Order: sequence, then structure tokens, then C-alpha cells
Amino acid sequence: MKAYTLIVCAIICLTSEKCYGKSKPKPSCQYPPSQWCKTLEIAIECKVQKQCLELNATKPDPADPKVVVGLYYESLCPGCRGFLVRQLFPTWVMLMDIMDVELVPFGNAQEQQHGGKYEFLCQHGDEECQGNMIETCIMNVTEDAAFPIIFCMESSSNVLSAAQPCLQLYAPSVKWETIMSCVKGDVGNKLMHMNALKTNALKPPHEYVPWVTINGEHTEDLQDKAMSSLFSLVCSMYKGGKPPACTGALKKLDRSYC
Repeated sequence: MKAYTLIVCAIICLTSEKCYGKSKPKPSCQYPPSQWCKTLEIAIECKVQKQCLELNATKPDPADPKVVVGLYYESLCPGCRGFLVRQLFPTWVMLMDIMDVELVPFGNAQEQQHGGKYEFLCQHGDEECQGNMIETCIMNVTEDAAFPIIFCMESSSNVLSAAQPCLQLYAPSVKWETIMSCVKGDVGNKLMHMNALKTNALKPPHEYVPWVTINGEHTEDLQDKAMSSLFSLVCSMYKGGKPPACTGALKKLDRSYC
């Protein structure tokens, strides 16, 4: 079972219980759906070992390199948010076995060094700098859960207000204070400086955001194809055997349903 299906089922079950006033059942395991197939022990505890075995059986050969999609963006840029929410995250959910994502929140910001620290000036104001820093620290602290958290933030009406509840949803073991300690401290400052260096090192130099790279390369043709249909682009760029999602081939597997 794909991670996306597991997440959707979990959300449907939770929301339906709330809507109908039923008491919530005791969780079958302590792990979020995105982690159910991470190890055999977790799969057994969450009672999804059969689905995980099926999922692993259809995975591409790990020897074939994944397509790396880089997104250089700003947390409050409407165009960046639209691409991340409507193209990048859904494509990653369906093609995560053949695709990696690199997020670099900085974009058109500027930095200056004062007294050993860096100060940042963002295109959409101080709130955007705050959003960039929060998302950078989330990536540093939560690792595998970072992209779903950032998607949750960017798809919300208020990116900053959504940060803490999105963190609690996808990384409940991480305390909000840990993220804010990074945001306000030297670690976050240095991480944001690294984002600035990565952005300023782009060749060709970025002219706008969202700025998309495929396997480290940017051309106007790749940008246009990514913006119009990232899913098709990733499938076409993958050099290994195409997964069923790319080919439309049917797989007769014994699926369970929510």
C-alpha cells in the first residue's frame, strides 16, 4: 500500500469519527502511517506487513539512481506555494521510489553579515524570512517527516500559524521548542546561510522563483516541463525500469481498504 493511501485512510478515519461524534479508537500502533513500512518490526506492530511486502515487491531496483528534483523557493511566494502543493508534493507521493526532493528556502532573499551572524532581507517581508527559517530548521530536525510538514504548512491559509500543528501531526515526538531553538539560535542562522550559498551558486543564476533543477541542472525547457507536468518529466527522466505509476500497468495485488 502506498504511503499516500495510508495517510489518506488515517485522515478519513479520524475526521469521520469526529464528525459523527464517536469516541476515537485506540491507535493500532504508535507510528504515523508514513513510517509503517520503515522496518519489519514496525510493520508487524501496525499490522500492515502484508501490504508492506507487496509495496517492496513493486519497488524499482535501488541500483538505478533516483531523479533529484530541486526546488529553490520562498515560503510565502504564491507561485512557489502553488508549485509545491499542486505539483511537487503529489508527484513525490506517487513517485517517491524513483524521486528525491531537495528543498532550498531562500529564493530572492539577500543576506548581510553583522558581528559574526547573518541577517536576511526577504522579498515578502520578515514573515517570509521567519517561514524560510522554520522550514529550514524542520528539515534539519525531522528529516524524513520534513516534506509532509512543509506541504502541510504551504497548503494552509497561514503558513506560519500552521507550522506548529503540522509538526505535531507528522512528527509528534519533536517538540516545537526544539524547532524554535534552531530558528532563534546559531544553528538556524548557519543553515540559512548555507541556503544562501546554494542559491547563489546556481548555474545559470536563478532569475525568479520557483526555480526548479533536475539532477542539479536547470534549463528553460526543464523548467517549463516541470511547471506543466512534473509527474511526466520525472517518469521520462528516470533511467531504470518504469514503475507502474509511470506506465499505467495494472498490478493484481491483494489490497486492503479503509
